[in-house]
Amino acid sequence: MINIKSTSEISKMRAAGKVVFGTFKELEKHIKPGITTKQLDKIAHDYICAQGAEPSFLGYAGYPASICASINDTVIHGIPDDTALKDGDIISLDIGAVIDGYHGDAARTYPVGKISDEAQRLIDVTKQSFFEGLKFARHNERLFSISATIQDYIESNGYSIVRNYCGHGIGKKLHEDPEIPNHGIFGRGVRLCKGMTIAVEPMVNAGGFETKCLSDGWTVKTKDGSLACHYENTILITDGEPELLTLIE
Repeated sequence: MINIKSTSEISKMRAAGKVVFGTFKELEKHIKPGITTKQLDKIAHDYICAQGAEPSFLGYAGYPASICASINDTVIHGIPDDTALKDGDIISLDIGAVIDGYHGDAARTYPVGKISDEAQRLIDVTKQSFFEGLKFARHNERLFSISATIQDYIESNGYSIVRNYCGHGIGKKLHEDPEIPNHGIFGRGVRLCKGMTIAVEPMVNAGGFETKCLSDGWTVKTKDGSLACHYENTILITDGEPELLTLIE
């Protein structure tokens, strides 16, 4: 069942989204060669809690950290540890925060030091694919029009879209209906309507779309070892332009 949010619920989600946005801004100060993903996790955890929120991910289905930190060929769900970032790496950070019982969820991919032109292009294309899909995140549009637009943009740029992980509805639960794949047929899927809140998150591989999950049950890597990138925001469907709850200008 897809939950339509009330004005009060939307207000709480805006507050959670603001915390997520602020967490990224705090982490951006520290993303440089030598810092470990565990240190980034602590910075994020402390910041989220200082805002009167809680990390959405910590303990979720047994997940052991407050953020996901995925380096280079790790697509999603990288568990923070003592791995130090190196010059030339790219790192995808996925962050969720819950405040007053409602969640915000977003992801970004960052360069570490000086990265290759190809790695930067992957970051740029992945981010832009989200905004291409966002054009169809409107009242009365079909859900898979977002999905198909993302897929078309990614594949037209020579990359592949991950098939076996997807975006999702969000609100009182971190993951709600509907599932939102990053591939599909334009004009299909449920009809979007005002008050829906969704998390759209392109996951893009420089090589093939196949992935593998490591023995920890969380870490997802590209099967061919190619670079991967992730970009996500929580979106409110309105009767006009969509509102990005986790991207505050």
